[in-house]
Amino acid sequence: MATLTLDRPQATTPRPERDARRRRSVLGTIVLYVVLIAAAAVIMLPFFWMVTSSLKTNNQVFTVPIQWFPDPVVWSNYVDIWAKSDMSTWLRNTLILSVTVTFLQVFTGSFAAYGFSKMRFRGRDVLFLAYIGTIAVPWQAYMIPQFILMSRFGLSNTLWAIIALQAFGAFGVFLMKQYYDSIPEELSEAARIDGLSEYSIWRRIVLPLSGPAVATLTLLTFVNTWNDYLGPLIYLRDRDLWTIQIGLKTFVSQYNAEYALIMTGSVLSVLPIAIIFMLGQRYFVQGIATAGLKG
Repeated sequence: MATLTLDRPQATTPRPERDARRRRSVLGTIVLYVVLIAAAAVIMLPFFWMVTSSLKTNNQVFTVPIQWFPDPVVWSNYVDIWAKSDMSTWLRNTLILSVTVTFLQVFTGSFAAYGFSKMRFRGRDVLFLAYIGTIAVPWQAYMIPQFILMSRFGLSNTLWAIIALQAFGAFGVFLMKQYYDSIPEELSEAARIDGLSEYSIWRRIVLPLSGPAVATLTLLTFVNTWNDYLGPLIYLRDRDLWTIQIGLKTFVSQYNAEYALIMTGSVLSVLPIAIIFMLGQRYFVQGIATAGLKG
């Protein structure tokens, strides 16, 4: 005998309650965006003041109340800074060091990370932990032994000293290894079956798949090298070897009353970093977000 079953009507949320939840969600989103915009404005305010101050006269830089917009706009500051300083030499040396060190760190870091991530050998994990542990040692602890070593090699007071010291970095190896671990091992195994060497697997398969991690390491290394002050201060003594950071420090000491020109030099030192970050921020965020994933 057939039995008749009736489906119970599912409970539904009353429309007024749904509307209230939607309003709270919209309100929460608006509050979040307002807070983020306010935080971004607070962070960017000093940079905005620096840029506008580079277009003012000296008397307008520290006026009270603050004059946020220059009147008149003094574009000649960007011409005078080149005439009163060795800005071209400073930028050239800084660019040479930043590009060279960045290339070497990305190359050596990605190559070493492949060995730690995709190859199996005795003591691999212990060696990796010991190498990564050097990140916790401050540079000031071995700064003097490094200087003595560079002096005995005859590299002191040359750009080669900075390049040799910063060509390898434990952080880059750590970052790249974490990203390599997220790449399926089956790709490497299939390549080995096809007869590819480990170097070919790294160059033709693993490295092309690691674009976000490479971009992240490139950006971080370039910024750190560009902004480095203590390293060049120790090893680069000749004026024709100075970087932008050392040059600006001496410029401030020499023209301590030329506030507008000091701001102009600061803008020129920050501008390349800002451009590079804006061009690579998408890859930077993606690389940071995925570097900790495991495959």
